[in-house]
Amino acid sequence: MTEPVRLRILVVDDEADMRELLQDLLEDSGYEVHTAASGEEMRSALGAAVYSLVILDLRLKGEDGMQLARELRRQSSIPIMMLTGKGDETDRILGLEIAADDFLMKPFNNRELVARVRATLRRSTELSAPTSRNDQYRHERLSFDGWILDLSARTLARPDGKPEPLTGAEFTLLEALVKAHGRVLSRDQLLEATRGLDANVFDRTIDVLILRLRRKIEPNPRQPRYIRTERGLGYQFCEAVVQC
Repeated sequence: MTEPVRLRILVVDDEADMRELLQDLLEDSGYEVHTAASGEEMRSALGAAVYSLVILDLRLKGEDGMQLARELRRQSSIPIMMLTGKGDETDRILGLEIAADDFLMKPFNNRELVARVRATLRRSTELSAPTSRNDQYRHERLSFDGWILDLSARTLARPDGKPEPLTGAEFTLLEALVKAHGRVLSRDQLLEATRGLDANVFDRTIDVLILRLRRKIEPNPRQPRYIRTERGLGYQFCEAVVQC
């Protein structure tokens, strides 16, 4: 029997003890783990191999981890989990705005980190899974203004047919809004729909995800037509939705 392929994770942290901890923890959980101590080492590693996830420390010595994450996001859709030892909500919001897929504060619970890694990788695998022609009649799809939201394959296609990449959290939030089109959903309802794991979820998460979705799907994100804000109440998906 062939040995199962292990998913490869890159850990970027300037603290040797943290790199060793994360490598041991994730390798014990069945992953192949490589480490980097700087942005230069991260670029070298990414150029030499394909990774399924990057775990990136926000506070690298002499470097801006947020800028490294922006650089990585411009070049790739690889999932990013950001780590920081600073308990500042602003960091978390900025991290989400650059499309980080998850954000975890140091010190962290080892079991929680592994669970979050598994959830991020699972969402990424579901979003990238190919759809065969034989599956098309079994897929549940919703359409709005030419966009196609495939709930089974967890993909979004633009009116011109090109895919629009979404993170797992973005897709789940859009799904909740589209399914409830015409109804106002409160932040609490949207948090419950998107939180997945019982972890560090906060009110501003929804606002940041809404901002990211508007940038991706709205004709004019500054004057949203699809996702409208109902002040003091929540958000409403206003475009007509049909099954297809």
